[in-house]
Amino acid sequence: MQKPPISKYRAYPTISLPDRQWPDRTIDSAPYWCSVDLRDGNQALAIPMNVDEKVELFKTLVEIGFKEIEVGFPSASETEFAFLRRLVSDNLIPDDVSIQVLVQCREHLIRRTFESLEGIKKAIVHIYNSTNPLQRRVVFGKSKEEIKAIAVEGARLVKELVPSLPGTEIRLEYSPESFSDTELEFSLECCEAVSDVWEPTPERKIILNLPATVELFTPNVHADQIEWFCRDLKRRDSSIISLHTHNDRGTGIAATELGLMAGADRVEGTLFGNGERTGNLDIVTVALNMYTQGIDPKLNFSNLNEIREVYERVTKLEVPQRSPYGGDLVFTAFSGSHQDAIKKGFALKSDNESELWAVPYLPIDPADVGRNYRAIIRINSQSGKGGVAYIMDKEYGYQLPKDMHKELGKAVNRIADNTGDEITPEAILACFNKEYINLKEPLSLKEFRSERIDDNTVEIWAVAIYNGKKHNLRGVGNGPIDAFFKSLEDIEIRNYELLSYNEHSLGKGAKSKAVSYIRLQGANGIDRFGAGIDTNISMASIRGVVSALNRLMTEM
Repeated sequence: MQKPPISKYRAYPTISLPDRQWPDRTIDSAPYWCSVDLRDGNQALAIPMNVDEKVELFKTLVEIGFKEIEVGFPSASETEFAFLRRLVSDNLIPDDVSIQVLVQCREHLIRRTFESLEGIKKAIVHIYNSTNPLQRRVVFGKSKEEIKAIAVEGARLVKELVPSLPGTEIRLEYSPESFSDTELEFSLECCEAVSDVWEPTPERKIILNLPATVELFTPNVHADQIEWFCRDLKRRDSSIISLHTHNDRGTGIAATELGLMAGADRVEGTLFGNGERTGNLDIVTVALNMYTQGIDPKLNFSNLNEIREVYERVTKLEVPQRSPYGGDLVFTAFSGSHQDAIKKGFALKSDNESELWAVPYLPIDPADVGRNYRAIIRINSQSGKGGVAYIMDKEYGYQLPKDMHKELGKAVNRIADNTGDEITPEAILACFNKEYINLKEPLSLKEFRSERIDDNTVEIWAVAIYNGKKHNLRGVGNGPIDAFFKSLEDIEIRNYELLSYNEHSLGKGAKSKAVSYIRLQGANGIDRFGAGIDTNISMASIRGVVSALNRLMTEM
């Protein structure tokens, strides 16, 4: 990096718009969406998609709900041309979907593009030419008038060729490429000149696409550009103002959202933001951002996992783990406080879809985009008791008493600290079984039966191994647990107080098991939980007592 003072770069000028209106506006409806995955996204791939892959992605885009899809640059290569003809020959284009084709303002390319459109019902011919000062000087060596003339001639040829496709409804789209770095007055001049040729009406609008081909400044400046342009455009009621942002500064999404507030009607972008350099606009994020504000985005991402699977397979790209909505970890909490808050939020959540979504740390219900609740809470050394309890409940059906959360959480965290890795649900269950269910020392129960003598008396008989010796036990009490404690006094196990008892069934049906959670306190004031599982609820409670006793006695 250059040392101060920095002379290699300059700040781009802001827009003089003292009465700007966009900061006080909100987005209250979905724009027209146009996917450019098959063109802009495809050209950014190290290995471009083949025809079959493009067909599969096209079908996915249609299923999502895109009504405008830019399918490529058919005049650029035989592969692009063949793909478009495949869509026609296989009758893959729904009647309500417009196929968009991109072409430079060059005569032979425009003519070849029209050849590719034979048999298509609705098409958008998207012409463009570079307008910014740097490209005028460095690439083309042309004046403003010469650059504008290129755009005008392209528009005239498109208008001339429209009658050659009488069965096709054709709309014109024009882009002053690098709008972001072109003088606003000159961008407007070029767009007005193209509109003069096309003569749009409110019923047959022209699309004026204003691309931030390279993102050069903060999103508010982009919004000022869009508002200025919308204000000064003569045929505003006959024009659709389209955005096409890139992400060089990492704010392409914000620039698009502010651009919509500034008056734009349409958005071009790609799934998950694939595009040149740092990428195009991520339509998934912008659409679902709208959804979380109560706006119907008119795109269906209910099966986001499946959409992502197709995207990753045909593009050979991976959606980053922290990519909004679609990443592996975006509905995952490792922090203990976050896990606890999420768990409590889900516990209070109603199944009534009309009620406001309100779960801490989750701005959207993962189920709305087809995500699996299994991934919401994952455990590592930073995790807390709430996350462990959530996994035990949602994965395995154990509804641990609240005071037991801390005990099991500490045991799981010890494993995480030792391994330094994430702990899977299977490992959490194994830890629970080791800590509570599979304890056999110093006391184990071999046989147990009980009989109610009267309403207030129960007698039990048991065979137990204590410190390696077998004992036949008998006890009488007001219930099975009380009678069992009385029997243990014969082998010098005494002075333990029952603090709490909870139980519930694991699963449904006659063959389901019961689980008990027993909390005991020893004479020294230390208390511990135990857990027991059995098809018989009384036996489950006795096993829970044995578990708690073993945990207390091993700590003495």
